Amino acid sequence: MTTTSFSIAIGNTQERYTCRPDQTLLGGMEQLGRKGIPVGCRGGGCGVCKVRIESGRTRCERMSRCHVSADEEAQGYVLACRAYPQSDLELRAAPRMARCIERHLAQPHPHP
Repeated sequence: MTTTSFSIAIGNTQERYTCRPDQTLLGGMEQLGRKGIPVGCRGGGCGVCKVRIESGRTRCERMSRCHVSADEEAQGYVLACRAYPQSDLELRAAPRMARCIERHLAQPHPHP
C-alpha cells in the first residue's frame, strides 16, 4: 500500500514540502530541516503555528478559540499543529509565525 503525500507551498518563503494526510502541516514543515520554524505546544493551545490556507483542503483537530476564532477559521486560518492535508495546498504563515520564518530568508543557510 502506498501512502499519498501532498505538496504544500508556503507563500511567505516560496518553499515547498511534502506532507502525508496522517501528518500535521507543522510536522511536514519541520522536515524542511531549517531554523526559524516555530514549534510550541503541538496541541493547539499556544497559537505560534497559525497559518492561513489559501487553497486546498485540510482536516483539523480541535484548536483553541483564543488563537483561531470561528470567524478566522471561516477565513481559512488553522493551527499547523492541528491541521492535516487532504489535498495539495498553499498556505501563508500568520504574522507571529511569518516573522520567524521570513527572518531566515535574509540569512544564508546551508543546503544538505
